[in-house]
Amino acid sequence: MPVITNIEDLRVLARKRVPRMFYDYADSGSWTESTYRANEADFEKILLRQRVAVDIEGRSTRSTMLGQEVAMPVAIAPTGLTGMQHADGEILAARAARKAGIPFTLSTMSICSLEDVSEATGRHPFWFQLYVMRDRGFIESLIDRAKAAGCSALVLTLDLQIIGQRHKDLKNGLSAPPRLTVPNVLNMMTKPRWCLGMMGTKRRQFGNIVGHVKGIENMGSLSEWTARQFDPRLSWKDVEWIKSRWGGKLILKGVQDVEDAHLAADSGADAVIVSNHGGRQLDGAPSSISALRAIVDAVGDRIEVHMDGGIRSGQHVLKAVALGAKGTYIGRAMLYGLGAMGEEGVDKALAIIRNELDLSMAFCGRTDIRQVDRSILLPGSY
Repeated sequence: MPVITNIEDLRVLARKRVPRMFYDYADSGSWTESTYRANEADFEKILLRQRVAVDIEGRSTRSTMLGQEVAMPVAIAPTGLTGMQHADGEILAARAARKAGIPFTLSTMSICSLEDVSEATGRHPFWFQLYVMRDRGFIESLIDRAKAAGCSALVLTLDLQIIGQRHKDLKNGLSAPPRLTVPNVLNMMTKPRWCLGMMGTKRRQFGNIVGHVKGIENMGSLSEWTARQFDPRLSWKDVEWIKSRWGGKLILKGVQDVEDAHLAADSGADAVIVSNHGGRQLDGAPSSISALRAIVDAVGDRIEVHMDGGIRSGQHVLKAVALGAKGTYIGRAMLYGLGAMGEEGVDKALAIIRNELDLSMAFCGRTDIRQVDRSILLPGSY
């Protein structure tokens, strides 16, 4: 086993252990992937001010997100097909999040269902991410199931009315369970750990959908249903309806523009996530970190602002918090850990990020993450 010291080490190991179609699904963006790359690269342009001879004993990374106590201002982002990176992946990630003291967010397009995760974590509260489908009855059912599962916040994704063109997924023939083409079978034969895990679980379909929608009993019918279900008519009226139906904490994910941020604040939601869907939708859009400052300045006094996209280290978390984010989300960093080492890998990814956050904060002369602001950043670098 190689020595794991950072998230990149986990990514390299995950690439070796996860079948190509699922690794590529996690580690790619749409079209030219320019926005996908910028999400991470633009963090490096922001420079930190190193301070010395400051008492840095008794440090704390503890904070709150939506009024919930968190061990660090980080949540696990909703990621589709998590249970195809590793058998029972959503359950393992939720367990790791609970141990780490941070929120876990389950995707609508998860392999393990709401009920699976709730049961496996002892009904420990988690967050649920909702896509708006044409079938409003199904949406109502999902919201009711999220309530029954004890979810403490609903994350409504606004930037997937249509699906961006992701070239690698098209070339790989992505599906869950995997399409058994000759290239895919040959590739899976080189991933014995993954195959053994999948043989040992019954969870290989989209657990929130299969068996919960009339006529959806297999992959053929599911593919046809999902192709026509994402709703291009999504509007702010739907946000109002969902907020009323849910009745609890509501987070709006996928806001990149100040004008939309004002509309999000007007909607009465509790938080907004500055996000470009990990560079998987509009290629050529700004990175999330470059869009964050303007949105914080515009609506940060009216609504809690979070950010998602490109976070691969605790330093990235620190920079986002310095620019005004009250919370951050990790998707790929978690998936790399999961694909590399299962639950232990997610534990490792979260420990790496927390340690890097703590050390970097200390080098900037701060002992409490709640004291961090733009004064720790080098002027002119952000």
